[in-house]
Amino acid sequence: MINIDQADMLAVLLRRDLSSFIQRSFATVDPGGTYLHNWHIDAIAHQLERVACGETKRLIITMPPRSLKSISASIAFVAWMLGRYPMTRILAVSYSESLAEKLAFDCRKVLASNWYQDTFPLTRIASNRSRKCDFETTRGGGRYSTSVGGALTGRGGDLIIIDDPHKPDEAQSDVRRNSVLEWYGSTLLSRCNDPVNTPIILIQQRIHENDLAGKLLDQGGWEHLNLQAVAEVARSFDLGRHGMIHRMEGDLLHAERLPRTLLDSYKTELGSYVYAAQYQQRPAPLEGGIVKWGWFQSYDIAPKPEGRDEIVQSWDTASSAGELNDYSVCTTWLVRRPQAWLLDLWRGRLEYPDLQRKIHSMSVQMNAKCVLIEQAGSGLSLIQDLKRNSELNVIGIVPKQDKATRLMSVSAMIEAGRVLVPKEAAWLADFRRELTLFPNARHDDQVDSLSQFLKWMEQPQFQWYVSGPDL
Repeated sequence: MINIDQADMLAVLLRRDLSSFIQRSFATVDPGGTYLHNWHIDAIAHQLERVACGETKRLIITMPPRSLKSISASIAFVAWMLGRYPMTRILAVSYSESLAEKLAFDCRKVLASNWYQDTFPLTRIASNRSRKCDFETTRGGGRYSTSVGGALTGRGGDLIIIDDPHKPDEAQSDVRRNSVLEWYGSTLLSRCNDPVNTPIILIQQRIHENDLAGKLLDQGGWEHLNLQAVAEVARSFDLGRHGMIHRMEGDLLHAERLPRTLLDSYKTELGSYVYAAQYQQRPAPLEGGIVKWGWFQSYDIAPKPEGRDEIVQSWDTASSAGELNDYSVCTTWLVRRPQAWLLDLWRGRLEYPDLQRKIHSMSVQMNAKCVLIEQAGSGLSLIQDLKRNSELNVIGIVPKQDKATRLMSVSAMIEAGRVLVPKEAAWLADFRRELTLFPNARHDDQVDSLSQFLKWMEQPQFQWYVSGPDL
């Protein structure tokens, strides 16, 4: 009778079955965490195994955040590949240098573990060929990391893994998204050691209809494993040696980690647009606007200020009164947290001295407790002059993102019913048209005033009256 040692049996299992190897790697990367196995890990492992044996050369996996995406593809799969094929040179890409470093460090931890060395005794890290983000094996293979946009001169890969090429909070920035697409086409593709046979794996959460996954899927030629947090259609998934699973419409991807109550709260917090992209892998098109008009609550008569209510004015100022320049806009709000009523909207073209007087007169007229002005362009001088020559409580707001990203970041507040507009107002039709056409409308000054106010309103209470840097 042959006595097979349990350790030897485990080593055989880990060498053959990537899903089991992912589970064992989790314990090394996150020793204090609890691994909750789910069928989607088997599905991911099966598709990655198909890449390893040459069955597919172009693979896209889209899935929700915090679902073991990086541990599966950028850490465990890389270590498993180097264990089986220690001469393989693997190029790993992520959206930031810090993330690339973290994934490389965790992968190195797996290769240095005792259980890994028992499983793959011929694969060792070469001590004289190891850097922060890179390491080589004694057989000439290795893992080489970079961030999107990073230099790749002199580097090539027998396998390329792209793990979240886009930073989620830059989803609506055309410049940022297009820079990822351009870098992929002009730089990364040229790093394939074998242009015909080098496999490329892209694994990400969707962030926009024109993100890298969207563009590549439109081009065709890619196999796609699409894992939605909640199944929208019935579908079967191949788990390889672990069988098949059939998801019915409405089935959760992983009820233990992403229960329905948690997903519902994410949808409220993020807004349906962001939720549809990141959790359902179905980024909605921008036609009709980032914000839907139906999300706004409406009122007949605004409440009278009382108690801790405040009147706040948000200004988006133009640099010139020329006919072709943007308007200056002031939105006036009654704030009764967590809600806000849009009381009035003024829009016009004024030269600098008249604009300064207008800001002052409107603040006095509406009894505004604070005045928000974007700290850029003409706003810089306005803030200085108003602080110097008036008693207004002026707060300089420093814009930190592009216009679309700013509106996207506050869209959940509107969708949650926290923003109310009048049922009737002379300015309402123009406001509605610009907002629902954004970002394709000719002007965006009313949108900027709205998003600036809501961004300020969502800050913690202790920041309510903290202005920008001294000018």
